[in-house]
Amino acid sequence: MSTTHALPRSLSSEQRAFVTALRDFARRECGTREQRDALAAEAGGPHAPSLYARLAELGWLGVCLPEAYGGSGGGMTDACLFLRETSRGLLPAGGFITSVITAKAYERFGSEAQCKAAIGGAVAGQVLSIAMSEPDAGSDVAALRCRAERTPDGGWLVNGHKTWISNAHLAEHILLVARTGASGAKHQGLTMFHVPAATPGIGIRPIETMGGHEVNDVFFTDLRLPADAVVGTADRAWTQLMAGLNAERLFLAANMLGLAERILDDTVAYVRGREQFGRPVGSFQALRHRLADLATEIECARLLVFDVAAACDAEPGKLFPREASMAKLKATETARHAALEGMQMMGGYGYATEYDMERHLRAAVVSTVYGGTSEIQRDIIGKSYGL
Repeated sequence: MSTTHALPRSLSSEQRAFVTALRDFARRECGTREQRDALAAEAGGPHAPSLYARLAELGWLGVCLPEAYGGSGGGMTDACLFLRETSRGLLPAGGFITSVITAKAYERFGSEAQCKAAIGGAVAGQVLSIAMSEPDAGSDVAALRCRAERTPDGGWLVNGHKTWISNAHLAEHILLVARTGASGAKHQGLTMFHVPAATPGIGIRPIETMGGHEVNDVFFTDLRLPADAVVGTADRAWTQLMAGLNAERLFLAANMLGLAERILDDTVAYVRGREQFGRPVGSFQALRHRLADLATEIECARLLVFDVAAACDAEPGKLFPREASMAKLKATETARHAALEGMQMMGGYGYATEYDMERHLRAAVVSTVYGGTSEIQRDIIGKSYGL
């Protein structure tokens, strides 16, 4: 059974060369378990600064960001190719997703100065973070209570607590969503703010998880921001957030597609080499059929992810809420299923830190929670049919 994963047929020669370069880089930089362990020891989580700096030097971190700020000007398909290959190659570049999601928000709504700082920084290898979730506002983001109030000089005073904020401890800039209006529906009166991470009044406390230090509590205590810190239009953050859903969900889907493919690769390699009862365990029909089903599900996820990416590239201004949610749902649930299947087929070795499978499981399981849970994605899809 070959685990050579297909590429979208519509790719240009430049895109195919990009994929080849990414795969070569991954094999060279973290193709062995020893290399991956060394990078993990440096990182303490899924982001290795030294490797991330090399990706920036190659110009790859700006793959879908505007040329005006140093990016390559590519589209959603290019970003999905990057995410798929870095995930499949196990490159510890965990800061990229939050950075590119945040940078795309600046691209749509930021001022020239904000874009130069945030997008230019992301291209150069800085990490960006977006602060939305709160202790009582997770799936129900519009229930957030972190508050920004006008000051006599026209600026803003921010107080509140954000939680589960990915990569805030690494970030140079934080895109904060805070409540600025008290009247009307809860979706009204929200505003985005550009916050340099060094601004006095920010406290960051790590939340230790199975994946290491990746998420944080972020406290804003009498944080003072200038009037021009508003990103886009005051009190209109909800509409602005909705405009970025295509990108966020699709990027997460592409990332988990790559992980699912890597899980399949690792599982196939194991069952080919592991012998019981005098023959490779992969030769038993029970495992062959499970792998066949898994490979089929992964291929379905691949087709969906890149079809949605192509649709977004064809109509950049259009929202695809149903399709983006379907891609996120399918890819993350497939990755979780793949990891559980891989662990089962590897038996006890699936739990051993000697192999990567236990890491894969930790990464896959949480993907069905962040960026909108699978339940939220199903609800969005269902509502799109008028239900």
